[in-house]
Amino acid sequence: MNKWMRLLIIFISSIVLGVAFNMFLLPHEILAGGVTGIAMMLGLITPLNAGLWMIILNIPILVVGWMKLGKNFIANSLFSVVVTSISMLYIPVVQITEDALLSTVFGGVIAGASMGVIIRYYSSTGGFDVIGLLLSMKRDIPLGALVFVLNSAVVFVSGFVFSWELAMYTMASIYISGLVIDRVHTRHIKLSLMVVTSQGDVVKKELLDNLYRGITVVDGEGAYSSAKVKVLYSVIGRHELAFVRPLIKNIDPNAFVSISETMEVMGNFRKDDNFMKNPMLKSSSVS
Repeated sequence: MNKWMRLLIIFISSIVLGVAFNMFLLPHEILAGGVTGIAMMLGLITPLNAGLWMIILNIPILVVGWMKLGKNFIANSLFSVVVTSISMLYIPVVQITEDALLSTVFGGVIAGASMGVIIRYYSSTGGFDVIGLLLSMKRDIPLGALVFVLNSAVVFVSGFVFSWELAMYTMASIYISGLVIDRVHTRHIKLSLMVVTSQGDVVKKELLDNLYRGITVVDGEGAYSSAKVKVLYSVIGRHELAFVRPLIKNIDPNAFVSISETMEVMGNFRKDDNFMKNPMLKSSSVS
């Protein structure tokens, strides 16, 4: 996927996020989490619009992210924050429904889906997303669950500022958003990959030439055919499957490939974004 298509997806998702805030959550004083929630809170109790507060509060966090996550990621994140902030300035704050519970559910789902897409396409909505990504790089923790924990402080503050009933709605909205983010953003999920092929050396070389992943190779034999085969075993991230699958298929379309979700990985497993050696694969990465 080229740069402009990625930016277009981030642009549209950021506007949809602004819609979720201004038409579902803010009309009922239901907050999002983290820095966005603080900005929404300040927007309700001060003359400044919540969109302006988002930019002000995100500046120091994005500066830290620039040093740790790279300038491309932070540039995309800044783009997303600016688009969301501008959309919140121009999208009217109106109630789609008078039912606060419906607004909580739909607002949480729409916001979570938008955030998940933004993060999946190598960006973020700033704030606790950046902090959560920094922490998730060190530990295999689901990003949505991690952000939910970080956002809990906003719920308690909103309870004192507004009401505890609204704080509970806010908690529900944050929880729903976290669940949806984890359905869209799957970087924390690890997969066990087993490949049984008659072209083991070629498949092994192709994987090693393109990915920073270790591979264990075992000699095997088909029980029915008695054919000699190679069994390759590796652990990859869920987002890497889109790159690994065509690599194997192009070499051996008849290879037997088994993929299963792994509960935990211990030892030397690379957790950063630099899992691809091939520049052509890097340019097509979306997450």
